[in-house]
Amino acid sequence: MIERINGLKGLHNLEIQKNQKTSGQNDLNFSQMLKDAINEVNDLQVKSDKMTTDYAAGRITSIEQVTVAAEKASLSLKLTTEVTSKVIEAYKEIMRLQL
Repeated sequence: MIERINGLKGLHNLEIQKNQKTSGQNDLNFSQMLKDAINEVNDLQVKSDKMTTDYAAGRITSIEQVTVAAEKASLSLKLTTEVTSKVIEAYKEIMRLQL
């Protein structure tokens, strides 16, 4: 059976933390959320690279696991790239606004 691919954990955790806000405290700021998401993407890339190396060395026999890990890493990197592009585009649009 095909395993369901979950979204970025950082974004899901943000929603949970948003619902659990305590009074007078800012639980998570944008820069921390961005750092967490980038770290998660990096972790997926590192895991994929390790699995590929292990497969090449014969420590993993299931090519399916390696392929799934590589696709997860690839999709998360593409998502991060698209989000980054949209954020930069929005910033440029804001800078063009005349007050």
